[in-house]
Amino acid sequence: MEIKPIRTKKDYETALKEIGRLFNAASGTREGDRLDVLATLIEAYEEKHHSISPPNPIDAIRYYMESRGLTRGDMEQYIGSRARVSEVLNRKRALTMEMIRNLHKGLGIPAEVLIQPYRIVKEAA
Repeated sequence: MEIKPIRTKKDYETALKEIGRLFNAASGTREGDRLDVLATLIEAYEEKHHSISPPNPIDAIRYYMESRGLTRGDMEQYIGSRARVSEVLNRKRALTMEMIRNLHKGLGIPAEVLIQPYRIVKEAA
């Protein structure tokens, strides 16, 4: 297989087959170098054609809470009072920059996930 840009689904499938053939190639060999180049091309194609959007900020916070066994009370150190945590998690109050910094630093939630816009539920007047 000649190495060339991956532009079509057929090019992509051909490159995947070649990767499968080269998968155990030793690093620093001709086949290993070919594997590295193909992997880079495939990654670029997938990023362009199959990118996954980051999760909604509140969904991300809930995921981190669940995966780490954290309670709403545990979130007070990052978000604020019990009432503030409830408002944020129920989408009645937006995250502030301070909350975003605290969640990023304390829980490791990527800032690019937390700064995304999301819908706030408006109270009926």
